[in-house]
Amino acid sequence: MPRPSWDQYFMDITRLVATRSTCVRRQVGAILVKDRNILATGYNGVPSGIGHCDATGCLRERLRIPSGERHELCRGLHAEQNAIVLAARHGINIDGATLYATTMPCIICTKMIINAGIRAIVYGEGYADELAREMITESGISAVHFVGNSGGAGP
Repeated sequence: MPRPSWDQYFMDITRLVATRSTCVRRQVGAILVKDRNILATGYNGVPSGIGHCDATGCLRERLRIPSGERHELCRGLHAEQNAIVLAARHGINIDGATLYATTMPCIICTKMIINAGIRAIVYGEGYADELAREMITESGISAVHFVGNSGGAGP
């Protein structure tokens, strides 16, 4: 079996991290990497000590809120937010890091990514948030759509 590229390796780990999610709509994973070392991981879910959505039910489902809208009406945090918060909680410097995520970040996560000093994003699936894409481009952050298990990244 050929050795995976670094992007493949980190994306595989990101997909594993996503399996910890208790979101009933979408399982998302994120990791922060610097100098080929994993600094922090995150998956989408509620804050520590709060009942998980798979047990309490999904507020967004009950209110029929489409994906990508009204982020404030959710009990959970996004995977990217949890990775950034975990790094801060443990005093880990993420300035200059690369974010690997199973899904392209939303606008709220994008603003946090920009201000955290993250310099690159490698993501799996797209996300319907044009403002996030515009702000990532304007900020100069490299955003690469990772293409499958091919061992490389695509445009």
